[in-house]
Amino acid sequence: MPALLHLDASARRASLSRELAAAFADAWRAEHPDGDYRYRDLAEQPVPFIDEAWTELCDRVLAQGATDLDRLAELARTPAQRAAWAIVEPLLAEVRAAEVVLIGAPMYNYSIPASLKAWLDQITFPRMSLVPKRFVVATARGGSYSPGAPKAKFDYQERFLRDFFAGHFAVEDTVFITAELANARQDPALAHRRDQHDASYAAALETARRLGKEY
Repeated sequence: MPALLHLDASARRASLSRELAAAFADAWRAEHPDGDYRYRDLAEQPVPFIDEAWTELCDRVLAQGATDLDRLAELARTPAQRAAWAIVEPLLAEVRAAEVVLIGAPMYNYSIPASLKAWLDQITFPRMSLVPKRFVVATARGGSYSPGAPKAKFDYQERFLRDFFAGHFAVEDTVFITAELANARQDPALAHRRDQHDASYAAALETARRLGKEY
């Protein structure tokens, strides 16, 4: 059965990244009416930061060379480790059940929201591969960070996520759906670039709907 895990990380309820992710999800659900769709709002229900017990679980995974994620529960020995595993287990189960992981994530301070980083930290253990899962990231940025733009070198959002999924999960084909210059909607200094933003958002919305049907 096709399965989609949909995450949102924006602190804004009226968020462009949420709109783009919703467009993908709506198209996917229309294409897969019997598919397994799961949704988690990382801003509304934040995932706790990892703690020392989580790092102890990581150490046990490394020490025992564990590669089977089903064995992680057996490695939690102390009450603190079991409490850490109780947080990780449902998050990891959602990821493992999904064929496609959709993430709505705005750019915050050149990078990703802390809520998304906390989720990534919780689900990531050594030697864990998520191939052949597919990751789709729907994002909005206040300025322009496309190749050739003056601020392109400050894009630690797409670069981080693409490298993270490749380096930790062995997923090489992460797809990004991006609306740029979102601040042109409210910043007078960017008002002259509103048409560029509108075009970028319209193209991103079209891409989200198209990919939602294709995935």
